[in-house]
Amino acid sequence: MPVKNVTLIDNAIETAQEVFLSYSESLKRLVDHVDARFEEAVQLLVNTKGRVILIGVGKSGIIAKKIAATFASTGTTSFFVHAGEAYHGDLGMIHPDDTAILLSYSGETEEVIRLLPLLKKNGTGIIAIVGQSESTLAKHADVALIAPIEREVCPNNLAPTTSTLVSLAMGDALAVCLMKHRGFKAIDFAKFHPGGSLGRKLLTTVEDVMRSENLPILSPNDTMREVIWTMTKGRMGMAIIVEEGKLCGVVTDGDLRRALVSQLDFSTTTAADVMTINPQVIQKDAMLVEAEERMSALKISSLIVQDDRHHVVGVVQIFTK
Repeated sequence: MPVKNVTLIDNAIETAQEVFLSYSESLKRLVDHVDARFEEAVQLLVNTKGRVILIGVGKSGIIAKKIAATFASTGTTSFFVHAGEAYHGDLGMIHPDDTAILLSYSGETEEVIRLLPLLKKNGTGIIAIVGQSESTLAKHADVALIAPIEREVCPNNLAPTTSTLVSLAMGDALAVCLMKHRGFKAIDFAKFHPGGSLGRKLLTTVEDVMRSENLPILSPNDTMREVIWTMTKGRMGMAIIVEEGKLCGVVTDGDLRRALVSQLDFSTTTAADVMTINPQVIQKDAMLVEAEERMSALKISSLIVQDDRHHVVGVVQIFTK
């Protein structure tokens, strides 16, 4: 439904494109400022026995929160402390074996600067992400990462925009270096995101979701009357045919339809006469994503689940809309 009574802003598309191009150029210029100091910062973080503490205020504080979250979700124990709150008690959260990353584009933010002597006295390592190399923060940090810009993309050159972008990029670059150093893999990432789609794909096993109780199990000699009753009661569109604990086959809705078309005498026909032998199976410790991919590729909705002794222990199903 079209939106009515909307006043179009002049040159909105052009303005957005200008913003993105300006950001792109600023990030390209940042490449030239990655030098030996960046390596020193990474080494300091690698050698940190405690936590990595991100500190900032205002817009830089918001960026510091995001960097802390990135560190924490990628294997580096980290959290954010507001510079003002640190000066009023939260400094007790920071230990001598921690490393603090302080963000301030000007390098002269009062709430951040006044923490320097306290952090140094505490023995905490200090990394600065700052735009001005001659600033107080840059001069007194153990390592200063300089992320300068020509101007903010803000038309008035006032609102922190480009400066926060390059600070965030610098923090993300540190996080990626630590991930590579530690060999941080997708499965490790999933451990910190168990509720997301990635966590489900990488952490959930077939055993976690399979149906294991009241399975529609029959023997090869059971009659078709028993097959139909069991399938109806089981509500899985199938019956599992087992003999001496081992899987023999399955009878599906499709098998029943084919039996009806063939006009078999259901009074004498057994499950063994109509079952599909060698049905698709999967081990209970397989990942759910593997089961879903196989069922999708084979265009089936169920897999028989077996344990390491090849005994039937469940059924995993997927349902499409």
